[in-house]
Amino acid sequence: MSTVPIEHCNMTPLQVAHQILASRFKDLNVRAQGQKIAAYIRLHHIFLRMHLVQSRAAVSCARRQVLLQFIRNSSDSVSSHDTSSSSPSDPSSGQASPYQGLSVTTRALLDRVIRVDHAGELGADRIYAGQMAVLGKTSVGPIIQHMWDQEKEHKAKFEELIPEYRTRPSFLVPLWNVAGFALGAGTALLGREAAMACTVAVESVITDHYNSQLRAIVALPEYESSPTLQELAKTISKFRDDEMEHHDTGLEHDAELAPAYQALSAAIKLGSKAAVWVAERV
Repeated sequence: MSTVPIEHCNMTPLQVAHQILASRFKDLNVRAQGQKIAAYIRLHHIFLRMHLVQSRAAVSCARRQVLLQFIRNSSDSVSSHDTSSSSPSDPSSGQASPYQGLSVTTRALLDRVIRVDHAGELGADRIYAGQMAVLGKTSVGPIIQHMWDQEKEHKAKFEELIPEYRTRPSFLVPLWNVAGFALGAGTALLGREAAMACTVAVESVITDHYNSQLRAIVALPEYESSPTLQELAKTISKFRDDEMEHHDTGLEHDAELAPAYQALSAAIKLGSKAAVWVAERV
């Protein structure tokens, strides 16, 4: 059995292969300079292929390390989430958990509330974006822009609450994004009255929805002693008032003069209620 030279022990496999190839090249009995060049090219080609294999192995190793680190971080996040129910604070952030002192039933309710409200405000934001794309340069453009700015504020708030409460967003966020813009632009193409009729119908459903949430939150046994529930109720109450303002603004700007107002309003309300039901669960 052949022995491994001592100097090879501290070398990488690639370095060992290169040294062996170089030594063999010296021993080649070639008769012409052209043959020497051809032999060198073949050996260099082998060297490059070995280097490529080693590089791919290094990349694969790096990918494995990244994946393992992601799994460790995910595991730590899950562990932190599991322990937050019994610990008074979040050890990773040093802040009090919003779920402190709340029952499992209450936590499930808040999870649904934040998920559906985030989806709803995203949809409303896209509706006004669609209306502005069509009517932005008309006389009602500033009015729509004002309502849109308020919806942006609502959406931003729920985007803060999603990670704070560790709530899973709706899986159908891309659908709400596209559907909201299509509804806003589609009704705006029918005229400013139809756009306002859309606003009145949607805001009517959202106002009723927020009122139902407020009644459910205030009726919770922990409400009087929970700053979390009180703050959330305050936020929803403010947003509910903004939606009522949008509803009244639509009526003031001839929403009821839209063509087939009753049918259009009923269809939009039905779609909005279906979207609320789905977003709570999916």
